[in-house]
Amino acid sequence: MKCARHPDVETNLRCSKCGTPICPKCLVQAPVGVRCPDCAKLYKLPTYNVSIKHYIIAVGTGLGMAIVCGLIWGLVMRFVPSFGPFFYLNFLLAPGAGYAIGEVVSLSVNRKRGIGLAMVGGVAVVISYIFSIWFAGFLSGVSFSWVVLFSFGLTSIFRLLALALGIFIAVIRLR
Repeated sequence: MKCARHPDVETNLRCSKCGTPICPKCLVQAPVGVRCPDCAKLYKLPTYNVSIKHYIIAVGTGLGMAIVCGLIWGLVMRFVPSFGPFFYLNFLLAPGAGYAIGEVVSLSVNRKRGIGLAMVGGVAVVISYIFSIWFAGFLSGVSFSWVVLFSFGLTSIFRLLALALGIFIAVIRLR
């Protein structure tokens, strides 16, 4: 018997579904036995099949949620007093923003998952963080400065750790 895909290879194997002769090079191991590539037809799960339409929806939703979360984050940081060095409020706000952004983006694309959607969620958290600093500065009457974002010190390290935590949560929700 000769393989249907490789006529020069002799074989004694047959597809367990259609009975086509197959060789060890082209067989696919399935839970019910060996199958030919046509009968195995390995597809991506529909959850991970993300189209351009879904990416457009995710970017729009992510940007909208970034602005909303940035407004709330900026308001809280401006008007809620700090509770000392042991309780840094950004460690609650950043994960909350990451969770909200990840969840709403996931809902908007019908619970699709993928690396591209995770990147959209992570970037939306960063935009939310930048928008919160701008908005808190706007409420204080201080103009926006990139120095606030990239200044070095204990406070900025805590801000970046909180931001990383928010990004991590958004990515986990969409990956």
